[in-house]
Amino acid sequence: MTTTAPVLGGGPGAAGRASDAVLTIDHLTVVYEVDQPVTAVKDASLTLHRGEILGLAGESGCGKTTLAYAVNRLHRPPARIAAGSITFHDRGGQDVDVLALTDAQLRAFRWDKLSMVFQGAMNALNPVTTVRAQLRDTLLAHRPGMSRAAVRARSEEVLERVGVDPRRLGSYPHELSGGMRQRVMIAMAMLLEPQIMIMDEPTTALDVVVQREILREIVRLRDELDFAVVFITHDLPLLLEISDRIAVMLAGEIVELDTADRLYRAAQHPYTRRLLGSFPSLSGARGGFIRTGVDETSPAESTEAQA
Repeated sequence: MTTTAPVLGGGPGAAGRASDAVLTIDHLTVVYEVDQPVTAVKDASLTLHRGEILGLAGESGCGKTTLAYAVNRLHRPPARIAAGSITFHDRGGQDVDVLALTDAQLRAFRWDKLSMVFQGAMNALNPVTTVRAQLRDTLLAHRPGMSRAAVRARSEEVLERVGVDPRRLGSYPHELSGGMRQRVMIAMAMLLEPQIMIMDEPTTALDVVVQREILREIVRLRDELDFAVVFITHDLPLLLEISDRIAVMLAGEIVELDTADRLYRAAQHPYTRRLLGSFPSLSGARGGFIRTGVDETSPAESTEAQA
């Protein structure tokens, strides 16, 4: 199989942000050591900047979640990080080699420096434990000296930030709607004010109205707290709305990386153009899917159609 080099791009502010990186992934390869080994992520490289929303797009099975799990060191055998490096650039100036962290260091690193909103909030939340207990456990694992009053105040604060009534602290996950469970997961992820938040399909299975509300909350919280977001989804139109940059994955490789605007208007890789063209429009030609009320067909697609 021929390896396709990623198409790299950047907007006007890309150079300025380059010096303010919060995460660097360099030539990362993840292999599943089964009877016939599968390379799920192949030589992936990207840099995440502070306050940036980086979209990670691609079809199911392309390696998006595998890449996210590698950043968090969540893989279990037969998965193995075969090559590459992951470096976290702490706000205090220290560079952290994530792959070299011990188990104890890794437990301290997760949620405090880097948190994750897992795919499927009902599965990620403990079904037999209240929201209060789950938030409390997260806080006390990293801040063991917090008083009961401080824990409660912080729990109420994060729920209010994501638009959930603090009275829901006593609720169990099954007593919450899908949108509320997703908001609780986001609240838990921001509980310790991490510098990076990885969101794996955070709006899957939610209706479009709730999706819109969740997306607005994510952007608002990013603006308020200045954390970086890796937003994983197969929904490219959604990423075009909220992302600063988008990385497109195909068969484990990052085949294109550019600003959302440039990727929409002048995608370089054939797979990205096919992905853009695969979404039907309610108002005109295929690809005119941006939710502005105006049909905005990608210039790249228009040129191909004329040809």
